[in-house]
Amino acid sequence: MAQRQPMDGRASGLMLLLCLIWAMQQIALKATTDDFSPVFQIGWRTAFGGVLVAMVMLWRREPISQALLLWRPGICVGALYALEFVFIGESLRFTTAGHVVVLLYTAPIFAAIGLHWKLAEERLAWIQWSGVVVAFVGVGIAFLVRENPAAHPMASAMLWGDLLALLGGAAWGATTVVVRVTPLAALPASQSLMYQLVVGSFLIMLFAVSTGQTTFHPSPLVWAGLAFQTVFVAFISYLTWFWLLRKYLASRLGVFSFLTPLFGVVLGAWLLDEPIGPGFLLGAALVVVGVVLLSGYGWYAQWRAHSA
Repeated sequence: MAQRQPMDGRASGLMLLLCLIWAMQQIALKATTDDFSPVFQIGWRTAFGGVLVAMVMLWRREPISQALLLWRPGICVGALYALEFVFIGESLRFTTAGHVVVLLYTAPIFAAIGLHWKLAEERLAWIQWSGVVVAFVGVGIAFLVRENPAAHPMASAMLWGDLLALLGGAAWGATTVVVRVTPLAALPASQSLMYQLVVGSFLIMLFAVSTGQTTFHPSPLVWAGLAFQTVFVAFISYLTWFWLLRKYLASRLGVFSFLTPLFGVVLGAWLLDEPIGPGFLLGAALVVVGVVLLSGYGWYAQWRAHSA
């Protein structure tokens, strides 16, 4: 398996752009919830994204014989992808986009724990373990310190939505682990992504239809949201993410993920007028600190080695 590189300027710039796109995807989904069921929208954007990736593969004339041999881990990551986005789509029915973004981006924590046990190059130092603890304390505070239910009639529903968003983060973290520790890591980014889009779109659509979540009332906002979700989220951002996973250490990439919940909370409050409770704000801040401690240690160790 090829040795991964530490972060450089190119990877940093790409991760900054990805964080902004990923924060906006929850805002776009939430903004069109009444006219386009979130799970149904995710299913369509995943299917259309798969078509775009297939077109790129045909243009590049990529051989897929090796990818076809890896159908077992391919189906596994596709199922995890579907699980992640079913959780996200369901969570947006009950809680705010800002809450979803923060709790979803606990994914680097789950990924780092899984990779610690599987890959020597991803072993966690004690400072990184302290980051894991701080992040989960933040999650606990975000769940336990809530607004008065009498003042916020949707408080109990938001708690359920927040739990679903956290499970989405765990599923995303598990996807990263499977991609990194199986032969899928050696495939071109387009081929490992294709497994997720094909298997994921089928399972997500199946869930949407079976649960009756197929609301679709076309409007300019709905079409614009679907275009953004398809081209920028399901196609460009995920293709770039899996390319980065093949080139760079996953734990180092995760240091930038703290920007996504920050973008998400700010954009949710600005564009959707979402309230930000003090308990959740404190919990979100601790999650961000935990992710920075976890993922930023690689840079600190590299700087210390160069300074010695």
